[in-house]
Amino acid sequence: MARNSRLKDHHAEQRMFGRRVVAASFVIMVLLGALFARLFYLQVVRYDYFSELSQGNRIRIEPIPPPRGLLLDREGEPLALNRPAYQLELTREQTPDVDDTLGRLVALGLLPADDVARTRRAIMARRAFDAVPVRLQLSEEELARFAVHRPDFPGVEIRPRLTRLYPHGGVGVHALGYVAAISEQDQDRIDVSKYAGTTLIGKLGIERNYEELLHGETGYQQLLVNAQGRRVDRVGVKAPELQRKEPVAGDDLYLTIDHKLQQVAEAALGVQRAAVVAIDPRNGDVLAFVSTPTFDPNGFARGLTVPEYRALEENIDKPLIDRALRGVYPPGSTIKPFVALAALQYGVMSAEDTRYCRGVWQFPGSSRKYRDWKKQGHGTVDMHKAIAQSCDTYFYGVSDQIGIDRLHDFLVQFGLNGKTGIDVLGERSGLVPSQAWKKKAFKKKELQVWFPGETVIAGIGQGYMLVTPLQLAHATATLAMRGKGFQPRLVRAVRDSRTGAVATLPPRPLPDVKVDDPRYWDTIVGGMIGVVSPGGTAVRVQAGAPYKIAGKTGTAQVFSIGQNEKYNESQVSERLRDHALFIAFAPVDDPKIAIAVLVENGRHGGSTAGPIARAVFDAYLLPREAVQASSPAIPPAAPPAGGIDE
Repeated sequence: MARNSRLKDHHAEQRMFGRRVVAASFVIMVLLGALFARLFYLQVVRYDYFSELSQGNRIRIEPIPPPRGLLLDREGEPLALNRPAYQLELTREQTPDVDDTLGRLVALGLLPADDVARTRRAIMARRAFDAVPVRLQLSEEELARFAVHRPDFPGVEIRPRLTRLYPHGGVGVHALGYVAAISEQDQDRIDVSKYAGTTLIGKLGIERNYEELLHGETGYQQLLVNAQGRRVDRVGVKAPELQRKEPVAGDDLYLTIDHKLQQVAEAALGVQRAAVVAIDPRNGDVLAFVSTPTFDPNGFARGLTVPEYRALEENIDKPLIDRALRGVYPPGSTIKPFVALAALQYGVMSAEDTRYCRGVWQFPGSSRKYRDWKKQGHGTVDMHKAIAQSCDTYFYGVSDQIGIDRLHDFLVQFGLNGKTGIDVLGERSGLVPSQAWKKKAFKKKELQVWFPGETVIAGIGQGYMLVTPLQLAHATATLAMRGKGFQPRLVRAVRDSRTGAVATLPPRPLPDVKVDDPRYWDTIVGGMIGVVSPGGTAVRVQAGAPYKIAGKTGTAQVFSIGQNEKYNESQVSERLRDHALFIAFAPVDDPKIAIAVLVENGRHGGSTAGPIARAVFDAYLLPREAVQASSPAIPPAAPPAGGIDE
């Protein structure tokens, strides 16, 4: 039986295969056309755009920090400079074991153990190829020590940088301030882009307040880098032309501070907890601005270790506190010339009116006794004698007659309530109380009542009344100028770093203190001359001086004494003893300097604070060769036998 079979059609298969080849070729050609079209678009049509964009991948912008402006005293003496320093930097990608490297740096004495954790966080937060500072301002001995062991520390290098230098150490530190590393809090108040490459910023005083002028303008340079971001000489065949913009240094500041006078004042205070502010009453220039004890600001510029900062912060004498600007104290008897002037202005007392001082003062019909510092009293006193001998009972009665609100309104004209407006941050307000103030200060209604006895003690600078040494010096300067005051300032001129031109800043006059009769000023100044004359509370301050001084002593209680209690200095802890104060100006006929001195727990204004003021006056008003012969000893331990001291 025959079987039917079908033969394979080769011609049909070839035709089908040919059609598929044609179709595939067409698709391939279309895709190749699209590819070449895209390449043409990217490399020809959009060449300029992508060429510019690609530069960002091969060129890195590196900031160049500007040199910080200098701080100079009024005669051009440098107080804050810049100097080159060497710092230790670590690059993580070149360091086999970061933790081991930091540990060996500690063992070598180049990194404090307390700083290891902070340093490691800083390293890990940066890119692996970035150099991160590990230690600032290496000494020559440390440089040599590291150089010997350099092969053992791959990835660790020494690099030169610019840092801040205070050539006189702690002299004037509370006025100058200091610089330190930029913190997170600092970043919130600055334009971070302007501080690229900068590690230090002003933290206190003039360095902080004039930061914008001192910082300058950051420059930059272009660096050629490879795909990993590391610097190279060139990438590919062509090396681009790299740009560089030089930084602009910060402006230099001429301060009002007289550096030599500052040194004299600090030497006179010694190790005491104290403050001195000296002002030129003719323009408000602060000639000396002292708070002791001081500290060395260079430590902050190089970076304090944790133990070093803790030692400063926990020091019982509080060297970080600016007593001149932020210390508030009862003014004590230094307020009496201003109270006497208020009495003349309001017609409460005339210069010739007298009162009898028997050592105590009482409200009519009251058993409450307000005691005088002199137990037996001063006898019959007029205004001149009341100021010269600092008679408390006289001013008890005078302040009661004036009233607290009128006394407040008069004293605020001298800048004794609020801030003076000096050109540094951090000033604390003083306080001259009033009835309105007490209503706001206390929540309980029974505590809002103003009592007559509070007016009485305000009249001798006690109770609620508080001032800073700066405010007291400013008030004294205004008194010296017979009511014409100027806003205190620490910077008097700016030198442009670009041109070298010096622009002098004009003084800022304040509203005059108005009195009805110019002779009132003569009465008050006459009483202050009596303070340093025979029979006064600070007679030795004037002794031997070739110029005439007008001053006022003060003693401010640190704690209250009960009605029937007696203050026994020998039985009181040293830190609970009275503060010593002294205000003065000289020469009387042509005032060139006004001063306020405060010595915490200094006991007596005349014997403790007075000689310090005299030393400052001599240093400023006399030729250098005459100073040693003129100045009294500083300071005597106690008032002279048979003398008066308050």
